[in-house]
Amino acid sequence: MYSKKKSKKALGNRKIWKATVPAILLAIIFTGIVVGMSYFRKSLFTVMTVPDFQLMDQNGKMISNKDMLGKVYLVEFFYSTCPTICPVMNNNMKFVDREINSPDFGIISVSIDPKRDTPEVLKKHADALGVKNPNWHFLTGDRDYIGKIADEFNIYVGDKEDESESLNHSGMIALVDKNGKIRCRYGTNHTPILYYSGLNYKDAEGKTPQLNGPYHPERQWLVEDIRKLLDE
Repeated sequence: MYSKKKSKKALGNRKIWKATVPAILLAIIFTGIVVGMSYFRKSLFTVMTVPDFQLMDQNGKMISNKDMLGKVYLVEFFYSTCPTICPVMNNNMKFVDREINSPDFGIISVSIDPKRDTPEVLKKHADALGVKNPNWHFLTGDRDYIGKIADEFNIYVGDKEDESESLNHSGMIALVDKNGKIRCRYGTNHTPILYYSGLNYKDAEGKTPQLNGPYHPERQWLVEDIRKLLDE
């Protein structure tokens, strides 16, 4: 009698265990997915190795990508007399620079109008902006070479042979880590954004660009992601 009761109890325990194991496994898998997705959203994607570059800055010093190793930095293409998006981009860069305030952070601003943007002109431009960071380099050089660099960065710059297009350029910014890798965050659709916008927006979601827009969502992203990379 005792052995039959014990046998029934053991059989019941086995049934409970068989029913419980799948639930436990599903819970573990679900937890893993949640944790994985959280890490996925917070981690930064590696886009590519930064292209080689070497150009002269506003102080007459040659600056290359190798000089920037060990620093987290941003790369933009602009020109000093640009009346539209360049002042917006420069001001957003200034905001990021002030927020980060680190000797391990820098900015590379490459002029697409080197004929006018000599080192002396770029020095005046940097002074007018109130640039204090010694790692903020305004670069100039051969226009064909600069166009090649922009292509390698995959940031749009107009064809210099097309007069109406030569000074057109993208408002996108590359984020480079200490090891010379271009990095970015994942967007809301869980795909890498690749580059960050240096523009202002009419809306908080960053869908409608506006020169004097009150919203700057992606400059805040840059601040957050630069801090992550500085801590790596």
